[in-house]
Amino acid sequence: MYTKAVSEGGLAVVTGAASGVGLAAAIRFAEAGLGVILADLPGATLETAAGTVRAAANPDAVVLAVATDVTDTAQVEALAAKAFASGPVAVLMNNAGISLPTTAWGQADNWSKLIDVNFFGVLRGVQAFTQRMVDAGRPAVIINTGSKQGITTPPGNPGYNVTKAAVKVLSEQLAHELREAGAPISVHLFVPGFTFTGITEGNHKEKPAAAWTSEQTVDYFLERMAAGDFYILCPDNDVDSARDRLRARWAVGDIIENRPPLSRWHPDYKDAYAAFERAGES
Repeated sequence: MYTKAVSEGGLAVVTGAASGVGLAAAIRFAEAGLGVILADLPGATLETAAGTVRAAANPDAVVLAVATDVTDTAQVEALAAKAFASGPVAVLMNNAGISLPTTAWGQADNWSKLIDVNFFGVLRGVQAFTQRMVDAGRPAVIINTGSKQGITTPPGNPGYNVTKAAVKVLSEQLAHELREAGAPISVHLFVPGFTFTGITEGNHKEKPAAAWTSEQTVDYFLERMAAGDFYILCPDNDVDSARDRLRARWAVGDIIENRPPLSRWHPDYKDAYAAFERAGES
């Protein structure tokens, strides 16, 4: 559906577009011939990003920076109104996200912020845009940015994991409902691997060897989206796609085999997981 959507032209709307994979995606959409609306918090970073995308776009293409806080329903609805007033929406990429530390029974304020941005920010985008995209009756795609932490849910930051798991479920439900409605709109769950972005730069001043650049991650995603994939787990320089599949299979196996939750990190299952991974890679 992505190829059809691009071939008919229109706009790509990207939240969290001022940096990282959002900006890299916005540039690629512009290079593909789409107009682009970049949505992010107001400031010089957003304006600079718009200038970068404008340089990559066709001279007559619409490229707009629209200051948007995805935690504010009115602002997301205003973003949708601005987009549809500017042209047909071919791509909606709900990408805005944050990372804050959490524990299961502490840091409640961080939990609230994470849920408001990472999950409700995506939901607000879905609800502000989808019906109008359906009514337009033209090929389009909706991209929601998830995380491997929402699939294998590793220990360390339960609040972030919960928000990204919720994005996965929302995306699955959205894809099903649009399919049942016969709408020419495909949904894709974009799951970056270890990517050097604004979220990771706080811990790494230079790109770690294991990380991909935002451009590598977006290019892989676009290739798999064009092929029709819904679940797009991007590899990196440390974890390839085969290992991603093994980790996901083990995580589901915790339910099927009634193992302890997060058994991959449980001392009693350390050797069993290592043997499972070796067997899968052989």
